[in-house]
Amino acid sequence: MTIILGISAYYHDSAAAIIKDGEIIAAAQEERFTRIKHDSAFPKNAINYCLKEAQIKPEQLDGVVFYEKPLIKFERILETVIAFAPKSLKLFIDSMPIWLNTKLFIPKEIDKFFNNELKCPIYFTSHHESHQASAFYPSPFDDAVILCLDGVGEWDTTSWGIGNKNRLEIKQVIEFPHSLGLLYSAFTSYLGFKVNSGEYKVMGLAPYGEPIYKDLILKNITDVKQDGSFWLNQKYFSYGYKDRMYSPKLIELFQLPPRIPETEITQKHMDIAASIQSVTNEIILKLAKGIKKKSGMKNLCLAGGCALNCVANGILLKEKIFDNIWIQPASGDAGGALGAAMCIYYNVLNNHRKTNSKSTQKYSLLGISYKNEQIKEILDKYNAQYEIYEESSAVERIIAEELNNGKIIGHFAGRMEYGPRALGNRSILADARDTNMQKRLNLAIKKREAFRPFAPSCLEEDAQYYFNLDGNTSPYMLLTTEVSDNIKITTDKNITGLKQLDYAHSTIPAVTHVDYSARIQTVSKDSNPRFYNIINEFKKLTGCCVVVNTSFNIRGEPIVCSPEDAYRCFMHTDMDMLVIENFVLYKNKQQEIHIDDYYTISD
Repeated sequence: MTIILGISAYYHDSAAAIIKDGEIIAAAQEERFTRIKHDSAFPKNAINYCLKEAQIKPEQLDGVVFYEKPLIKFERILETVIAFAPKSLKLFIDSMPIWLNTKLFIPKEIDKFFNNELKCPIYFTSHHESHQASAFYPSPFDDAVILCLDGVGEWDTTSWGIGNKNRLEIKQVIEFPHSLGLLYSAFTSYLGFKVNSGEYKVMGLAPYGEPIYKDLILKNITDVKQDGSFWLNQKYFSYGYKDRMYSPKLIELFQLPPRIPETEITQKHMDIAASIQSVTNEIILKLAKGIKKKSGMKNLCLAGGCALNCVANGILLKEKIFDNIWIQPASGDAGGALGAAMCIYYNVLNNHRKTNSKSTQKYSLLGISYKNEQIKEILDKYNAQYEIYEESSAVERIIAEELNNGKIIGHFAGRMEYGPRALGNRSILADARDTNMQKRLNLAIKKREAFRPFAPSCLEEDAQYYFNLDGNTSPYMLLTTEVSDNIKITTDKNITGLKQLDYAHSTIPAVTHVDYSARIQTVSKDSNPRFYNIINEFKKLTGCCVVVNTSFNIRGEPIVCSPEDAYRCFMHTDMDMLVIENFVLYKNKQQEIHIDDYYTISD
């Protein structure tokens, strides 16, 4: 038996993952335990959870692997500082303490955490090796071409490689400072959103605009070749020497001051968002066509932070460049922990890899779960009023009935999701048919910007009736597709103040975005039986097999991890119901209580 623990840490979205003889046993982000969004600290809580779930002690590990090579990354930082000196000096000085105290001494940090009891080797994979391994090894493919797109690892920002059985080889890279991820993040910052957190807001804002600045970007900021390789004009960026992403030249180019967070979003902001999204789509499509031509392979795997751009993914799927596409649901740095472990197990230790028609990702339900006695103890601590049911089927029917009655329901069941998407186990559910639901959820529950859409979860076998998926599935909510043509919508794109939409002719208005698209999750009985049954019960009542599914959290907070997190979120919002496993709580039956000021609204 071979057990490998993977770790990602010290940039953003720290995580741990553990595999046993190639099987993914557990994986989780540190933020879920610490309640610090995108927590970058050493993932001690995530590691402890993984070890507990695998039922092993540290001395039983056959390897611990870190997801990148710090010395090479430090080399890149030093070379960048020298290239941009003297204006890079302050950034260099500010970053040195964590490098000199921690990042250059990862083995020491790992040994310290394990009280020097480790008996196994400590390995390092490169950042893009970790990403590519996370995409290929859990995929259902014997062989595939792998595309990785992110901000930057050591030097690589874009890479493609070949996976064949248990082997993986990176073939070609684009290096820092030329980066699609950093390009998108620079525009994210310019538009007033937080880097490494607000990129999906730019993606959600883009449909409100027109890509009228696309040619301006392609002419001045980035040069894109026919094979998708690209070059960035560094005079428009400052990420090489400052803690700000863009330079004054970008402001000058668009003749628009940077948007201050929380201020009005104008039509020009929307048009800029649409333009950078269109440029991103073009680069990814050209890269895909280029690696298809070079590799001749029919299967594509995707990872890296840019693989979470579900709009580009949807266009890529629609273009049918590849016969099959599989995207790592934890494509960001959190997924690097899993990829690092799998890279060592297969590519270094040369273990045999078995594949079948399904992914080995276990639908990314790889996190912590709770037993009834644990749940009861927490609820009783807060004197919560609840009913508990013996059969899950009864709870599933109650949820469906209350969704039909217009209730907004926090749903907490089974193992926590690994990756940024709530897939039914840590989700807030609502009726997709309700014309007021999007506004209600954004303002009263999620406490976030009015322009942001909500995702639909749909029975896999019925998805064709609502969405133009062309026979494909989307179990991880990583694809945006059009709402079917027979569902007509009229809209008003003016979002000054609150978004105003006339969905009079739509059957699922709460999940239909302004451009008639939706970021869909298809749910099968195999993927998540309980969630499938809830939607199916809702279908029996209403004839509609689509529900709103948004992550169980409010703005500025990670997705809930524990029953206590769920109860606090429930009591701090206008949610109508909370269901934790088979415990059912109604808001109007709860006593008024004073919980600590747990939530902070931030970007």
